[in-house]
Amino acid sequence: MSDEKPTNQQKVEVYSTTTCPYCTMAKQYLTSKGVKFVDHDVSMDRKKAKEMIENTNQMGVPVLNINGQWIVGFNRNAIDEALKQPQRKREDVIGNLLFDPFKK
Repeated sequence: MSDEKPTNQQKVEVYSTTTCPYCTMAKQYLTSKGVKFVDHDVSMDRKKAKEMIENTNQMGVPVLNINGQWIVGFNRNAIDEALKQPQRKREDVIGNLLFDPFKK
């Protein structure tokens, strides 16, 4: 387990349900590390449930999206590693494209 503090530039989303004990543990773990996150209850939010399934091909929870890295299940080591990574920037994702459709 890492004692390293995450940076303040984290983008963390948790896809969960209210009845899932591992979801609760994942959210408690993030809170204990001082990580702010957005919680999506996929039992109530069909759009977020679809987003989760499309990105992971998984229907089970918890699923975490940390800086663009998807983690299925409550895995402390994977969470710690993802928190060490900087948030992916648009330039990093499209850096090798000759044509940037988003550039004005």
